[in-house]
Amino acid sequence: MSDRNDEKQSAADAAKPGKVSAEVGQRATAAAAEAGAHNVPAGPRGGRTQLEIVATRKGMFGIEGTGDTSGFGGLVSIIAMAPAAERPYGSWFDEVVDVLVEVLTEQGLDPDAVLEKVVVDRGELTIFVAREHINTVSRALRDDQDLRFELCLGVSGVHYPGDTGRELHAVYHLFSVTHSRQLRLEVTCPDADPHIPTVVDVYPGNDWHERETWDLMGIVFDGHPSLARTAMPDDWVGHPQRKDYPLGGIPVEYKGAVIPPPDNRRSYR
Repeated sequence: MSDRNDEKQSAADAAKPGKVSAEVGQRATAAAAEAGAHNVPAGPRGGRTQLEIVATRKGMFGIEGTGDTSGFGGLVSIIAMAPAAERPYGSWFDEVVDVLVEVLTEQGLDPDAVLEKVVVDRGELTIFVAREHINTVSRALRDDQDLRFELCLGVSGVHYPGDTGRELHAVYHLFSVTHSRQLRLEVTCPDADPHIPTVVDVYPGNDWHERETWDLMGIVFDGHPSLARTAMPDDWVGHPQRKDYPLGGIPVEYKGAVIPPPDNRRSYR
């Protein structure tokens, strides 16, 4: 009889509004914390530590001084770079990095000067490469029989205004058809000197991607056979996908014709 009474009492306690609300609130808080944790790169095994925070963005687009009309004015996002991974990397990552280091050493290069850091984040391998060596690393990854990353899926640009001296990032996605593996190369350059050597001679399919990245992000790929605009008019000034580019109110001039900015075209009275 006492056991049955205990069960009834436990059920009654569980049904109390305050208790249920508290438990639901705790679960919701934990879920929100976990969701927020996915917004920053994962750190080394055992915890999210040693993050390189380059900026804290407020609002949806980080706009300052013009008023936020998006409804996300209270949103705060931390912009952080993933830290260098620690050995063992896991999966096939150790093998690829070791072979790449071996190939570079055989060519008389110092791997520590060529490879800035190796990042393993959310099950993906990213190798940061010094910009003057991107062509050499790409060729090694393509040609070595134990690597065989024959396909480059293109290059895209990322702008981190707060990453001083490394504001512009070029990101290359390589795929090995032979070994069914995919990795990422990342190269940085400063706003003041936005130059990175082309890899079109290694991956000819990057011709258009490098042109688009220059057009929209302003990264100059030295040695490209025909670096020209792809999306914007030939006489366009600036690179619209940089984060310091104005979002509106830009007077457009195209081949001598001038179009006033959107906020001046109509009075809206």
